Amino acid sequence: MSEENNSIQEQKTKEPSKKPINDNRLCAILAYLLLGIVWYFADNKIKKNEFAKFHVKQAIVLIIVSLVGSIGLGITILAWLIPLYQIAIFVLVMIGIYNAYSGKKEELPVIGKFSDKINI
Repeated sequence: MSEENNSIQEQKTKEPSKKPINDNRLCAILAYLLLGIVWYFADNKIKKNEFAKFHVKQAIVLIIVSLVGSIGLGITILAWLIPLYQIAIFVLVMIGIYNAYSGKKEELPVIGKFSDKINI
């Protein structure tokens, strides 16, 4: 009987512990869906967290690039490229959500460097 308890305890210690998603990570994840940006500006506790701030800035840049690019393509002869452009934006959103979920502060490819210019 004690051998069973020991093996169960060994299995529990070998399993990686799953950390619950705290408010800062949840805000960072939701920032890429616009909801986290609203939450960031509404909650003073979240504003003080650098992790959430980083991902909110990345999401703001992503939204600006998405809108400007879509409008820019829409008023030119290249309007047929809008669906491809939006697929690329969607991929960047997924990368951002994955980074936020993983707890990483990695810039988004191509556009991530512009988030440093935003003061919030």
